[in-house]
Amino acid sequence: MTAAVIERDGCFLLTRRLQGSHLAGCWEFPGGKCEDAETAERCLARELREELDVQVSVGEEIFRTRYDYPGRRLDLRFFRCSLNGVPRAVQGQEMRWVPREELSSLTFPPADAAFLAELTKR
Repeated sequence: MTAAVIERDGCFLLTRRLQGSHLAGCWEFPGGKCEDAETAERCLARELREELDVQVSVGEEIFRTRYDYPGRRLDLRFFRCSLNGVPRAVQGQEMRWVPREELSSLTFPPADAAFLAELTKR
């Protein structure tokens, strides 16, 4: 799994998981699952094209964590990214720019907890 960390003016681009999906209603850094033989960087670029109709430049991996959900282990990689265009939520999901100091007031998937702890202490 991959996640894009996109920061602008002290705010992070987040999307909200759609109803009917795993962990519906949680906020997340946009991204998704890699397809077979797809690099994490290509996965992230593809996912943001599909979800937000935007091109991104995928930068360095800044955090990696593993989390065990019932029945599956998740390997989640966070990459610093920059936008090449204006994102728009094409799948009906909520999207917003959230200041660093407000991140802790939102509900995220449990797998994001370690990264959020790092991010909010900076």
